[in-house]
Amino acid sequence: MAKPIELMPKINTAQGAREELKRRVDAAPVEHAEAVLDAYELLQQLHDSGTLDVLRGLLGAGDEVVRQAVGIAIKPESVSVLRNLLILSNLLASISPDKLENVLGGVPAALAKEPMDNPPSLFAIFRRFSSVESRRALNAAATVLESVGRGMA
Repeated sequence: MAKPIELMPKINTAQGAREELKRRVDAAPVEHAEAVLDAYELLQQLHDSGTLDVLRGLLGAGDEVVRQAVGIAIKPESVSVLRNLLILSNLLASISPDKLENVLGGVPAALAKEPMDNPPSLFAIFRRFSSVESRRALNAAATVLESVGRGMA
């Protein structure tokens, strides 16, 4: 047996899309309540810290901010700073984090162990320089100094 065809009133597509958008906007605070509350909290923190005022000022200044930033960035000193930062970042990236942690991990303990009000004698210091660990560190320091001297020539 044949099924009846349901006739739906023809709705303007722009009006239908607008109604669907309105329905979604009305349902959004309920569906995304936690995200909306987090956004309000973030907005309040930005307001309290003055960051919103800075952003409003930057947007208001517009092209002037860009001109100033470009003027600073094209100076030879700025280019040198950026190049040096890139070189230092490459140097730091080449160091193994585990080795750096091993090297620097003992510094706070060593400083806490040695009282600064009663320094050791020169003989005690020279005796410590004769240990394997001290000689290894002195060798690394001498290698770095040698490299720096070679680079300065």
